[in-house]
Amino acid sequence: MSEVLFRELYRIRHVEQEVARVYPTDKIKSPVHLSIGQEAVSVGVCQTLRADDIVFGTYRSHALFLAKGGNLRAMIAELYGKATGCTRGKGGSMHLIDVAAGVMGTSAVVGTTIPLAVGYAYALKMRGSGALVAAFFGDGAVDEGAFHESMNFAALKKLPVLFVCENNLYAIHSPQAARQAKSNLCERAASYGMHAEHVEYGDVFTIRDRTAAAVSAIRAGSGPRFIECMTYRWKEHVGPGDDFAAGYRTRAEAEPWYARDSLNLIGARLDPAVRARIEHEVQAEVRDAFEFAESSPFPGHEELLTDVYGVA
Repeated sequence: MSEVLFRELYRIRHVEQEVARVYPTDKIKSPVHLSIGQEAVSVGVCQTLRADDIVFGTYRSHALFLAKGGNLRAMIAELYGKATGCTRGKGGSMHLIDVAAGVMGTSAVVGTTIPLAVGYAYALKMRGSGALVAAFFGDGAVDEGAFHESMNFAALKKLPVLFVCENNLYAIHSPQAARQAKSNLCERAASYGMHAEHVEYGDVFTIRDRTAAAVSAIRAGSGPRFIECMTYRWKEHVGPGDDFAAGYRTRAEAEPWYARDSLNLIGARLDPAVRARIEHEVQAEVRDAFEFAESSPFPGHEELLTDVYGVA
C-alpha cells in the first residue's frame, strides 16, 4: 500500500511541479491553483472510493482529478487550451471533468459544486445505485449559504454524500481566524445531524483510514458524513511562485507542514530501487502528457458556436 500511495502522491506532485515550470512561458492558457502540499487529502479520500463513485471539486482540483483517475493527457491539454483537453480547451485549469472517471466537474466559484454534489447524491439514492458522492471544498466555502442549505438537505434526506473540507487555513489571503469567530467546522456540520470528524496534520494514512470508515457507514445507510482535513498549500493562491513576501503568512508557519509531507515521509521508507522505479515511470508518463499537449491543435473557430445556449 505504501508503494501505491507514494506513486499517487508523487504523480500529482510531479505534474504540478511541471505545471509550475512551464507556466511562465505562457504555454499554459489559464490561471493555475496548485495543489502542491495538499495532495494527501485527495489521495487519501479517493483510495477509499469505487470506480462508480462521483467527486465534485474546487478550482484547486488537479490533485482530485488525478487521484480519482482523470485522464492526465486530457488534463494537461486542457491547461494548454487545446482541442484534446477534457473540455476541449474551453474550461482551463479550474473547470476539469472526466465523466468516465467519475469526476463530474470543478468550478472557479467558491462553494458552487456543493449543491451539485448533493443533487447528484439524491439522484443516486433515488436510483438505488449504491454509489456515493464526495464533495470537496475549502474552509472558505463553509461561510457560503449554499454550504448550509446543502448540508441541511443532505441530512434531511439521508443522502450518500461525503463532505470533505480541505482546510488549508486561508481563503485566498484571509486567515481563518479573521473570517470565523470560532473554527468549529465539525460542530457546524454536526448541528445538521451528521457525524463529523477532524483530521490533523494531513497524514495520508489517517485520512484514508478515517475516510474508509465514513464511506462504509454511508454505504450502510447512515446518511451524509463530514470530514475536515487540515492541510497547507505550499505555493501562492494562484500561480507557481512563493508568496511569503506578501506578508499575510510566514515561512515559519509553513515549515512544520514541509516536515510532515506525506510524500517525503513515505518515500523515505521505501526501498531506494522501488522508489527510483516509480519515479522513473511517473516522469515518463508526465513527459508524455506534456508532449501530447504541446503537439495537440488549438480548437477551431467552429468551437465558438458549440455548447453555447441562448434564447431565440
